[in-house]
Amino acid sequence: MPKIGHIQLPEFPLLLAPMEDVSDPPFRYVCKLNGADMMYTEFISSEGLIRDAAKSVHKLDVFEYERPIGIQLFGGEIQSMIEAAQIAEKANPDLIDINYGCPVKAVACKGAGAALLQDIPKMVKMTEEIVKAVKLPVTVKTRLGWDETTKNIVEVAERLQDIGIQALTVHGRTRKQMYKGPADWNLIGEIKNNPRMHIPIFGNGDVDSPEKALEMKKRYGVDGVMIGRASIGYPWIFREIREYLNRGLIINSPDINQRVEMCRVHFEKSIEWKGEKVGVFEMRRHYSNYFKGLDHFKDYRMKLVTVENPSDILSILEEVRSRYSELAA
Repeated sequence: MPKIGHIQLPEFPLLLAPMEDVSDPPFRYVCKLNGADMMYTEFISSEGLIRDAAKSVHKLDVFEYERPIGIQLFGGEIQSMIEAAQIAEKANPDLIDINYGCPVKAVACKGAGAALLQDIPKMVKMTEEIVKAVKLPVTVKTRLGWDETTKNIVEVAERLQDIGIQALTVHGRTRKQMYKGPADWNLIGEIKNNPRMHIPIFGNGDVDSPEKALEMKKRYGVDGVMIGRASIGYPWIFREIREYLNRGLIINSPDINQRVEMCRVHFEKSIEWKGEKVGVFEMRRHYSNYFKGLDHFKDYRMKLVTVENPSDILSILEEVRSRYSELAA
């Protein structure tokens, strides 16, 4: 069973990916309810942390029920990343994760995230300095390379392990690909099967079903999988994969009662953590995902994204439950 420093994980752990504007504490709560084995905060700007920016500091919130949990940092300056890691450590997570994979322009154009794939010596140096600066385990999430001509992740993995990281997650695309095209797991498998590697290797990219998770386990031998987009509005993915891996069972998709109930829990946690105004507003991005595939849901969605009173939103969710329960009867 994989181990990251002091953190003992179950066999073939299922990890929730760090996702900006998604994997906040309310979302992590519903994923944990459904069996996510390890989770990460949204990625946090090192510059924001060292400048005490409210948004960045707020993202440091971690809760006992979330453990094990990692705080993920990104940045382009080594000294800023060292200081940010020391600040993050004081928030008492279980590990510090470094983001070398985010492909979006706002991050990469500042020399952070996937931009470090263009400067491997700097990536290695930054990682080494962070490992030295904190007592917690340090892990890395990255991609195959910057583009098709720089897919040097097998060598990069060795170098990062040599300077002390304790686990590596690889997304099976290059930065140039962004999230387009199928993820290529062949190089992830090469890293895992490299006899020099002894730290846990987790794969990420296109794991959207129990069957896909089992395929990645069998074909590439990875220690676990990280799930991102497939969990948005569908935290049940973790439970479904675990049941399939452990017992070979395909469990039923959530019915309308389960969908409404999970959405309600998410909504209430959102208000609890963010306050009423922000909690109501930021929950609006999730409704379409929780109720994906329901016929004629558009009218309800329009109500949910315009109403501002929490009790009115809960009433609309009950209307959704009632109407679609009748249709299913």
